[in-house]
Amino acid sequence: MVYFLIVIILILTGIIILQHRSKLTRDQQIKYIDQKLNRIIADQTSENLLVFTDDKELVHLLISINNLLNHNRKILADYVRKEESIRKMISNISHDLKTPLTVIVGYLEIIKSNQAIENELSKEVNKAYEKAVELLTLINTFFDLAKLESGDKEIQLEKVNINEACRKGILEFYDLLTDQGLEVSVDIPEESIYVAGNEEAIDRILRNLISNAIKYGNDGHVVGLNLKYDDSFAYIEVWDKGKGIDELNQESVFERLYTLEDSRNKQYQGSGLGLTITKRLVESLEGDISLSSKANEKTIFTVKLKKLAS
Repeated sequence: MVYFLIVIILILTGIIILQHRSKLTRDQQIKYIDQKLNRIIADQTSENLLVFTDDKELVHLLISINNLLNHNRKILADYVRKEESIRKMISNISHDLKTPLTVIVGYLEIIKSNQAIENELSKEVNKAYEKAVELLTLINTFFDLAKLESGDKEIQLEKVNINEACRKGILEFYDLLTDQGLEVSVDIPEESIYVAGNEEAIDRILRNLISNAIKYGNDGHVVGLNLKYDDSFAYIEVWDKGKGIDELNQESVFERLYTLEDSRNKQYQGSGLGLTITKRLVESLEGDISLSSKANEKTIFTVKLKKLAS
Protein backbone atom coordinates (compact mmCIF):
# COMPACT_ATOMS: atom_id res chain seq x y z
CA MET A 1 0.00 0.00 0.00
CA VAL A 2 2.82 2.35 0.94
CA TYR A 3 4.61 1.59 -2.30
CA PHE A 4 1.40 2.27 -4.23
CA LEU A 5 1.01 5.70 -2.53
CA ILE A 6 4.63 6.52 -3.25
CA VAL A 7 4.12 5.67 -6.92
CA ILE A 8 0.96 7.86 -7.05
CA ILE A 9 2.83 10.75 -5.39
CA LEU A 10 5.74 10.37 -7.83
CA ILE A 11 3.34 10.34 -10.80
CA LEU A 12 1.51 13.46 -9.53
CA THR A 13 4.82 15.19 -8.83
CA GLY A 14 5.94 14.37 -12.38
CA ILE A 15 2.70 15.76 -13.81
CA ILE A 16 3.09 18.98 -11.77
CA ILE A 17 6.70 19.37 -12.94
CA LEU A 18 5.69 18.81 -16.59
CA GLN A 19 2.84 21.35 -16.28
CA HIS A 20 5.18 23.86 -14.66
CA ARG A 21 7.76 23.40 -17.43
CA SER A 22 5.01 23.69 -20.02
CA LYS A 23 3.81 26.92 -18.44
CA LEU A 24 7.37 28.34 -18.33
CA THR A 25 7.87 27.43 -21.98
CA ARG A 26 4.57 29.03 -22.98
CA ASP A 27 5.33 32.17 -20.93
CA GLN A 28 8.73 32.46 -22.65
CA GLN A 29 7.15 31.99 -26.08
CA ILE A 30 4.47 34.65 -25.36
CA LYS A 31 7.15 37.04 -24.09
CA TYR A 32 9.19 36.42 -27.25
CA ILE A 33 6.10 37.00 -29.43
CA ASP A 34 5.37 40.28 -27.62
CA GLN A 35 8.96 41.56 -27.96
CA LYS A 36 9.26 40.44 -31.60
CA LEU A 37 5.91 42.00 -32.51
CA ASN A 38 6.91 45.31 -30.92
CA ARG A 39 10.20 45.29 -32.89
CA ILE A 40 8.40 44.52 -36.17
CA ILE A 41 5.99 47.43 -35.59
CA ALA A 42 8.68 49.86 -34.42
CA ASP A 43 11.12 49.07 -37.26
CA GLN A 44 8.36 48.51 -39.86
CA THR A 45 10.08 45.37 -41.11
CA SER A 46 8.52 42.76 -43.41
CA GLU A 47 9.15 39.90 -40.98
CA ASN A 48 6.56 37.47 -39.68
CA LEU A 49 6.44 35.81 -36.29
CA LEU A 50 8.08 32.38 -36.18
CA VAL A 51 7.85 30.20 -33.04
CA PHE A 52 8.44 26.45 -32.87
CA THR A 53 5.72 25.04 -30.65
CA ASP A 54 3.38 22.08 -30.29
CA ASP A 55 0.77 24.27 -28.59
CA LYS A 56 -2.13 24.26 -31.07
CA GLU A 57 -3.78 27.36 -29.60
CA LEU A 58 -0.52 29.28 -29.85
CA VAL A 59 -0.07 28.10 -33.45
CA HIS A 60 -3.56 29.44 -34.35
CA LEU A 61 -2.75 32.76 -32.62
CA LEU A 62 0.53 33.07 -34.57
CA ILE A 63 -1.25 32.40 -37.86
CA SER A 64 -3.82 35.13 -37.08
CA ILE A 65 -1.11 37.64 -36.07
CA ASN A 66 0.91 36.94 -39.22
CA ASN A 67 -2.20 37.33 -41.39
CA LEU A 68 -2.86 40.69 -39.71
CA LEU A 69 0.77 41.79 -40.23
CA ASN A 70 0.58 40.86 -43.93
CA HIS A 71 -2.72 42.71 -44.31
CA ASN A 72 -1.33 45.83 -42.64
CA ARG A 73 1.80 45.74 -44.82
CA LYS A 74 -0.38 45.58 -47.92
CA ILE A 75 -2.45 48.55 -46.73
CA LEU A 76 0.74 50.52 -45.94
CA ALA A 77 2.26 49.69 -49.34
CA ASP A 78 -0.95 50.81 -51.09
CA TYR A 79 -0.96 54.02 -49.04
CA VAL A 80 2.68 54.78 -49.89
CA ARG A 81 2.00 54.17 -53.61
CA LYS A 82 -1.03 56.46 -53.53
CA GLU A 83 0.90 59.16 -51.66
CA GLU A 84 3.71 58.98 -54.20
CA SER A 85 1.21 59.10 -57.05
CA ILE A 86 -0.50 62.16 -55.55
CA ARG A 87 2.84 63.92 -55.02
CA LYS A 88 3.87 63.30 -58.62
CA MET A 89 0.47 64.40 -59.89
CA ILE A 90 0.61 67.67 -57.90
CA SER A 91 4.16 68.29 -59.06
CA ASN A 92 3.30 67.64 -62.72
CA ILE A 93 0.09 69.70 -62.65
CA SER A 94 1.84 72.56 -60.86
CA HIS A 95 4.68 72.51 -63.37
CA ASP A 96 2.30 72.37 -66.36
CA LEU A 97 0.17 75.25 -65.07
CA LYS A 98 3.03 77.44 -63.90
CA THR A 99 4.44 78.34 -67.34
CA PRO A 100 1.22 79.49 -69.09
CA LEU A 101 0.05 81.33 -65.97
CA THR A 102 3.40 83.15 -65.70
CA VAL A 103 2.92 84.28 -69.31
CA ILE A 104 -0.64 85.46 -68.53
CA VAL A 105 0.63 87.44 -65.53
CA GLY A 106 3.30 88.99 -67.74
CA TYR A 107 0.77 90.09 -70.35
CA LEU A 108 -1.53 91.49 -67.65
CA GLU A 109 1.38 93.49 -66.25
CA ILE A 110 1.96 95.01 -69.70
CA ILE A 111 -1.76 95.84 -70.10
CA LYS A 112 -1.91 97.21 -66.55
CA SER A 113 0.97 99.59 -67.24
CA ASN A 114 -0.69 100.93 -70.40
CA GLN A 115 -1.79 104.49 -69.60
CA ALA A 116 -4.25 104.51 -72.51
CA ILE A 117 -6.61 102.05 -70.78
CA GLU A 118 -9.76 103.72 -69.53
CA ASN A 119 -10.53 103.83 -65.82
CA GLU A 120 -13.25 101.11 -65.65
CA LEU A 121 -11.28 98.73 -67.86
CA SER A 122 -8.19 99.41 -65.76
CA LYS A 123 -10.07 98.22 -62.63
CA GLU A 124 -11.03 94.97 -64.33
CA VAL A 125 -7.46 94.40 -65.54
CA ASN A 126 -6.15 95.02 -62.01
CA LYS A 127 -8.62 92.49 -60.59
CA ALA A 128 -7.64 89.92 -63.21
CA TYR A 129 -3.96 90.59 -62.49
CA GLU A 130 -4.43 90.17 -58.70
CA LYS A 131 -6.30 86.88 -59.14
CA ALA A 132 -3.70 85.58 -61.61
CA VAL A 133 -0.89 86.42 -59.17
CA GLU A 134 -2.87 84.76 -56.35
CA LEU A 135 -3.33 81.62 -58.44
CA LEU A 136 0.35 81.56 -59.47
CA THR A 137 1.38 81.86 -55.82
CA LEU A 138 -0.88 78.93 -54.90
CA ILE A 139 0.50 76.79 -57.75
CA ASN A 140 4.07 77.60 -56.71
CA THR A 141 3.18 76.60 -53.14
CA PHE A 142 1.79 73.24 -54.34
CA PHE A 143 4.93 72.78 -56.45
CA ASP A 144 7.24 73.55 -53.51
CA LEU A 145 5.40 71.08 -51.25
CA ALA A 146 5.45 68.37 -53.93
CA LYS A 147 9.22 68.81 -54.37
CA LEU A 148 9.81 68.71 -50.62
CA GLU A 149 7.74 65.57 -50.10
CA SER A 150 9.18 63.75 -53.10
CA GLY A 151 12.76 64.52 -52.05
CA ASP A 152 13.49 66.40 -55.29
CA LYS A 153 14.30 69.57 -53.37
CA GLU A 154 17.58 68.75 -51.65
CA ILE A 155 18.42 71.04 -48.74
CA GLN A 156 22.08 71.23 -47.79
CA LEU A 157 22.80 71.65 -44.08
CA GLU A 158 25.27 74.39 -43.20
CA LYS A 159 26.35 76.47 -40.22
CA VAL A 160 23.87 79.33 -39.81
CA ASN A 161 23.96 82.28 -37.41
CA ILE A 162 20.40 81.96 -36.12
CA ASN A 163 20.49 85.37 -34.37
CA GLU A 164 20.96 87.15 -37.70
CA ALA A 165 18.36 84.95 -39.41
CA CYS A 166 15.78 85.85 -36.73
CA ARG A 167 16.57 89.58 -36.90
CA LYS A 168 16.28 89.51 -40.69
CA GLY A 169 13.01 87.55 -40.45
CA ILE A 170 11.24 90.00 -38.12
CA LEU A 171 12.63 93.10 -39.91
CA GLU A 172 11.12 91.85 -43.17
CA PHE A 173 7.67 92.28 -41.59
CA TYR A 174 8.39 95.49 -39.65
CA ASP A 175 6.45 97.80 -42.01
CA LEU A 176 3.45 95.45 -42.13
CA LEU A 177 3.44 95.11 -38.33
CA THR A 178 3.56 98.86 -37.76
CA ASP A 179 0.97 99.55 -40.48
CA GLN A 180 -1.44 97.20 -38.68
CA GLY A 181 -0.68 98.86 -35.34
CA LEU A 182 0.72 95.67 -33.82
CA GLU A 183 3.20 95.73 -30.96
CA VAL A 184 6.41 93.84 -31.72
CA SER A 185 8.23 91.91 -28.99
CA VAL A 186 11.68 90.57 -29.86
CA ASP A 187 14.02 88.72 -27.49
CA ILE A 188 17.23 87.68 -29.28
CA PRO A 189 20.43 87.18 -27.25
CA GLU A 190 23.52 89.23 -28.05
CA GLU A 191 25.72 86.11 -28.01
CA SER A 192 25.93 84.54 -31.48
CA ILE A 193 24.22 81.17 -31.72
CA TYR A 194 24.90 78.80 -34.61
CA VAL A 195 22.70 75.94 -35.78
CA ALA A 196 22.78 73.18 -38.37
CA GLY A 197 20.43 74.68 -40.94
CA ASN A 198 20.02 76.33 -44.31
CA GLU A 199 19.56 80.09 -44.71
CA GLU A 200 16.96 79.85 -47.46
CA ALA A 201 14.92 77.22 -45.59
CA ILE A 202 15.10 79.10 -42.25
CA ASP A 203 14.06 82.32 -44.00
CA ARG A 204 11.00 80.53 -45.47
CA ILE A 205 10.15 78.98 -42.08
CA LEU A 206 10.27 82.36 -40.33
CA ARG A 207 8.26 84.09 -43.07
CA ASN A 208 5.54 81.45 -42.85
CA LEU A 209 5.33 81.55 -39.05
CA ILE A 210 5.46 85.35 -38.68
CA SER A 211 2.90 85.94 -41.46
CA ASN A 212 0.71 83.27 -39.84
CA ALA A 213 0.95 85.07 -36.46
CA ILE A 214 0.05 88.41 -38.07
CA LYS A 215 -2.86 86.94 -40.01
CA TYR A 216 -4.48 84.83 -37.29
CA GLY A 217 -3.25 86.55 -34.11
CA ASN A 218 -3.62 90.24 -34.89
CA ASP A 219 -6.65 90.56 -32.60
CA GLY A 220 -4.16 90.09 -29.71
CA HIS A 221 -2.35 93.27 -30.88
CA VAL A 222 1.13 91.82 -30.34
CA VAL A 223 3.44 89.49 -32.28
CA GLY A 224 6.66 88.21 -30.78
CA LEU A 225 9.84 86.32 -31.65
CA ASN A 226 12.08 84.79 -29.00
CA LEU A 227 15.36 82.94 -29.46
CA LYS A 228 16.42 80.58 -26.69
CA TYR A 229 19.07 77.89 -26.42
CA ASP A 230 20.67 75.24 -24.24
CA ASP A 231 23.80 73.10 -24.67
CA SER A 232 22.33 71.02 -27.50
CA PHE A 233 19.57 72.98 -29.24
CA ALA A 234 18.35 76.42 -30.27
CA TYR A 235 14.65 77.24 -29.96
CA ILE A 236 12.88 79.84 -32.11
CA GLU A 237 9.51 80.89 -30.71
CA VAL A 238 7.06 82.85 -32.86
CA TRP A 239 4.05 83.86 -30.81
CA ASP A 240 0.94 86.01 -30.63
CA LYS A 241 -1.87 86.68 -28.16
CA GLY A 242 -4.75 86.15 -30.55
CA LYS A 243 -7.74 83.85 -30.49
CA GLY A 244 -5.52 80.78 -30.46
CA ILE A 245 -6.03 77.23 -31.71
CA ASP A 246 -8.06 74.81 -29.61
CA GLU A 247 -6.63 71.44 -28.56
CA LEU A 248 -8.72 69.48 -31.07
CA ASN A 249 -7.13 71.38 -33.96
CA GLN A 250 -3.55 71.64 -32.69
CA GLU A 251 -2.52 68.23 -34.02
CA SER A 252 -4.10 68.95 -37.40
CA VAL A 253 -2.69 72.38 -38.28
CA PHE A 254 0.38 70.84 -39.96
CA GLU A 255 -1.70 68.58 -42.22
CA ARG A 256 -1.97 69.32 -45.94
CA LEU A 257 -4.91 71.54 -46.96
CA TYR A 258 -6.13 71.77 -43.36
CA THR A 259 -7.73 75.10 -42.51
CA LEU A 260 -9.55 76.27 -39.41
CA GLU A 261 -13.22 77.17 -39.43
CA ASP A 262 -12.23 80.84 -39.70
CA SER A 263 -10.88 80.09 -43.19
CA ARG A 264 -14.46 80.54 -44.42
CA ASN A 265 -14.02 84.18 -43.50
CA LYS A 266 -12.31 85.95 -46.41
CA GLN A 267 -9.95 87.67 -43.97
CA TYR A 268 -8.51 84.29 -42.99
CA GLN A 269 -8.57 82.46 -46.32
CA GLY A 270 -5.46 80.49 -47.20
CA SER A 271 -4.28 77.40 -49.02
CA GLY A 272 -3.78 75.32 -45.88
CA LEU A 273 -0.24 74.51 -47.06
CA GLY A 274 1.89 77.11 -45.27
CA LEU A 275 2.34 75.22 -42.01
CA THR A 276 2.70 71.90 -43.85
CA ILE A 277 5.62 73.34 -45.86
CA THR A 278 7.03 74.83 -42.64
CA LYS A 279 6.97 71.43 -40.93
CA ARG A 280 8.58 69.70 -43.94
CA LEU A 281 11.33 72.34 -44.06
CA VAL A 282 12.02 72.00 -40.32
CA GLU A 283 12.21 68.21 -40.68
CA SER A 284 14.59 68.57 -43.65
CA LEU A 285 16.89 70.49 -41.26
CA GLU A 286 16.66 67.52 -38.85
CA GLY A 287 14.69 69.72 -36.47
CA ASP A 288 11.29 69.67 -34.84
CA ILE A 289 8.31 72.05 -34.64
CA SER A 290 5.65 72.15 -31.95
CA LEU A 291 2.63 74.23 -31.02
CA SER A 292 1.10 75.32 -27.74
CA SER A 293 -1.92 77.59 -27.56
CA LYS A 294 -4.21 79.18 -25.02
CA ALA A 295 -6.87 81.49 -26.45
CA ASN A 296 -6.18 85.21 -25.94
CA GLU A 297 -3.14 84.41 -23.79
CA LYS A 298 -0.42 82.97 -26.02
CA THR A 299 -0.08 80.84 -29.13
CA ILE A 300 3.51 79.70 -29.66
CA PHE A 301 5.09 77.87 -32.58
CA THR A 302 8.49 76.55 -31.45
CA VAL A 303 11.17 75.46 -33.92
CA LYS A 304 13.93 73.32 -32.42
CA LEU A 305 17.24 73.09 -34.30
CA LYS A 306 20.53 71.39 -33.47
CA LYS A 307 23.00 73.86 -31.95
CA LEU A 308 26.59 73.98 -33.23
CA ALA A 309 29.73 75.23 -31.56
CA SER A 310 30.50 78.91 -32.18
